Amino acid sequence: MSDLLERLRARGWRMTSQRRVVAEVLAGEHVHLTADEVHARAVARLPEIARATVYNTLGELVALGEVVELSTDGRAKRYDPNAHHAHQHLVCSNCGIIRDVHPTGDPLTVLPPEERFGFTVSKADVTYRGLCPACA
Repeated sequence: MSDLLERLRARGWRMTSQRRVVAEVLAGEHVHLTADEVHARAVARLPEIARATVYNTLGELVALGEVVELSTDGRAKRYDPNAHHAHQHLVCSNCGIIRDVHPTGDPLTVLPPEERFGFTVSKADVTYRGLCPACA
């Protein structure tokens, strides 16, 4: 589960009512909302919040490394608050739903040395694709 609010408080991030609402909307397990979805949910909690405020707050959270911006298959960018917990993503090829998955093993060890072309590999982003139960 996302501990985004706690992480932001520990950083001393100025917690305005608008920022708090955006962080609360992003809280939870398997949360991968678009900016428009974040805005719609934020408006339900704080009707006066502006779309620009949501976009700016999401940009700040990404810049801080507290939220990961995901882009899959040219769809709208999505925001993942699970930035500090190692995981990969499982994406439905039809509806685009994204789930966090935690495969066993280290994806960095899968790439053989001869396929690294002299690179010092420090990170691997793996995305699994398929059909979710609703689309299958």
